[in-house]
Amino acid sequence: MKKDTYSLSGILGELPLEVQTRTKLSLAIANRIENLMREKGYSKKQFAEALGRRPSEITKWLSGEHNFTIATLARLSAFFGEQIIAVSE
Repeated sequence: MKKDTYSLSGILGELPLEVQTRTKLSLAIANRIENLMREKGYSKKQFAEALGRRPSEITKWLSGEHNFTIATLARLSAFFGEQIIAVSE
């Protein structure tokens, strides 16, 4: 019997390049936010309260499925005092 094995790179490899890129960027942003939360000592609940958001929204942000606006990324950068993303000119 053949054993099916799936890896994230294998699954992503089947998607169009645009979707692969969007997924990687979304996960990178979510990871950056989560790392900054840890560095600053915020739980999801504390972070949500500080931003006036619901904890469920923070959970969605950290899942990598949220489509952040530039305004939200700027607000988060200001909140943490560090860039969330960097764009080279």
